[in-house]
Amino acid sequence: MKVIKLGAAGAAGGVLAAALVIPAVGGAGLAARNVATTFVDLPPAPREEPLSQVTTLLDKNGRRFAQFYEANRTTVPLSKVSPVMRKAIVAIEDARFYEHGGLDIKGTLRAALTNTQAGGVRQGGSSLTQQLVKNILVENAETDAERKDATAPSLARKISELRLALAMEEKYRKDEILERYLNIAYFGAGAYGIEAAASRFFSVPAARLSLPQAATLAGAVRTPFSTDPSLGSKQRLKLAERRDTVLDRMAELGVITAKAAAGAKRAPLGLRMTPVPGGCEASRYPFFCLYVQRELLSNPVFGNTVQERRRRLSRGGLVLKTSLDPTAQRAAERAISSRVRPQDTEVAAEAMVEPGTGLIRAMAASKKFGRNPGNKNNGPRTTYNLPADVAHGGGMGFQAGSTFKVFTLATALQQGWRFNQGFGTPGRFVPSAGFRDCSGHPVNDPNAKIYNASGEGKGGPHSLSTGTWKSVNIFYMMLERKVGLCNVVQTARSLGIARADGGKLREVPTFTLGVNEMDPVTVAASFASFGARGRYCRPQAIVEILDREGQRTRISPACEQALDREVADAVNHVLRGVFSQGTMKGQSIGRPAAGKTGTNNGYTSAWFAGYTPDLAAAVSVGDIRGSYRYPLTGVQIGSRYYGSVQGAALPGPIWVSSMAGALRDTRGTGFVGPDMGRFGGGHTPGLEKALKAERRAAEARRWGNSPRWVRDRLPRLRWYRRH
Repeated sequence: MKVIKLGAAGAAGGVLAAALVIPAVGGAGLAARNVATTFVDLPPAPREEPLSQVTTLLDKNGRRFAQFYEANRTTVPLSKVSPVMRKAIVAIEDARFYEHGGLDIKGTLRAALTNTQAGGVRQGGSSLTQQLVKNILVENAETDAERKDATAPSLARKISELRLALAMEEKYRKDEILERYLNIAYFGAGAYGIEAAASRFFSVPAARLSLPQAATLAGAVRTPFSTDPSLGSKQRLKLAERRDTVLDRMAELGVITAKAAAGAKRAPLGLRMTPVPGGCEASRYPFFCLYVQRELLSNPVFGNTVQERRRRLSRGGLVLKTSLDPTAQRAAERAISSRVRPQDTEVAAEAMVEPGTGLIRAMAASKKFGRNPGNKNNGPRTTYNLPADVAHGGGMGFQAGSTFKVFTLATALQQGWRFNQGFGTPGRFVPSAGFRDCSGHPVNDPNAKIYNASGEGKGGPHSLSTGTWKSVNIFYMMLERKVGLCNVVQTARSLGIARADGGKLREVPTFTLGVNEMDPVTVAASFASFGARGRYCRPQAIVEILDREGQRTRISPACEQALDREVADAVNHVLRGVFSQGTMKGQSIGRPAAGKTGTNNGYTSAWFAGYTPDLAAAVSVGDIRGSYRYPLTGVQIGSRYYGSVQGAALPGPIWVSSMAGALRDTRGTGFVGPDMGRFGGGHTPGLEKALKAERRAAEARRWGNSPRWVRDRLPRLRWYRRH
């Protein structure tokens, strides 16, 4: 019965209004004989796409750190809008809203007369339902032309809008229409919908809006740009005038008393503007934010096409709970910023990944995220996601150096090598034979000459342990040949190794020396596998998605047992020695840890990758202008001068500081000891003698710097030590 009445009222109003403007709309194909038909045979209500809403990123504790939006909007039911706000918007925009059938006859007649006399649209007489229709058409528009048509100041468009408004009234109850209008309307200052407007203007939810606040927002709807308080004092003055107009209208209609209106008018605007930054540049953690954004845009799980995924990100109203740990993130940022300045052309980047889950806990870099002044290439900012690969907004990465020796170590242990097993090495090595890639093709390089880096010695016997602790290049080139280049490559691939640029891994003899360009996220996730006893997990930043309908989707880790558990335990045993007897000796995080330094040939870049069973991290350092053109020699980084940057000199200390901070509230988990029956023992000819000679030389250097009376007693001290 209600629908019949509303339809009749709408048709009658349409006939009356249209009769006054027939001369003006004749060109649109209307005539007196079919005006009634125009407003009785109604089209379907306009198609309503889900309103664009804010997509929010939360850290692991549920705190927001970034948001994306095409329109800053959060939809709410009418029950969560304060009653005084509902009354204010109805009073000023459509006082007879609950009485008419979608067309305010009096208002439309008044506007029609004025517009006919003026020869065009000069005065508005739209009902709330008509305004809702116009907003829906604008929201649905995907091109500028469609948006222009939806707001064109033509009588033909107005009549079409009237017909759709009548159809809306037949489809929805009045409160449903009001709810839709309050959620779609633009209030100014970038706020779409009443919830976003209440937060933006007054830092309160829509449910708690007071009378002065409600009147202010109701007044802003008519002219949201000229009353935008974020633009300046002139606009704020206009907003106050509109508020008072709304209060007067509410008092005139008896919605509030004259006394209440007068009291509210005396009050200041009371604005408490809440900033609503969007995008990663405005995020507190921009590199992590960018990783999440690129993950959404590249992963088919979130949509079949890039366009569909981009639309869902900017309009979807999603809440994405991420794996980001603010404690770990701040620790990484502090460790880097204390040693590398944003202005330095040398850049440091770090990623932290949880073993056993692949959850990315932190991503940090020495440069700020964003564009430099004048869009200069070099400066304190960068638009590259330095800790990540190209697919997630990163650059080409840096050669990983000796961190790749761990894959040769793991392959050797898998094949039955023992900790003390090894061989003699020369002072120079030429990879002229014995290297084949995974296609079976020889990849020897008889023109290459491999030398040990400084500190690795000039040759001699080395075991798996000593060759790793000292990071001996020639030993590892020879070991790679013995265990098979392809086997080493396959081990690396199974542990998630892929080039930062997405290209094919270079399967060359120097693979074990880290000639492939990598990113910290990939390296950290790979090393995390050893901490998880051989369980590799794909790096993961999103753990849960809450869609606009309230449906939660948990994202499970993507893991597989890539390496035998006992082999991983053995790798951990050897890599722990890097801290106690190797290149990182003297540096510690106060709990058991394992890791590997990485220094590239010619000092083009430097790395450190390490882990505990609770957390893994990888740190890279290189020149952002190009690592080959600008090696890390004779450089000032931060407040320190470096003759050459090695893995233990800068990446190592960054790793130690960041890991100590990230794990300060985490109870330490110990490594599982190796199976000594399987991996213990072994023999390297001449190694014991070489180690004794090395110890004597070290002792001589130490005692040589002692006072003479100490040196005189050295033979007696040695006798006591032996007996």
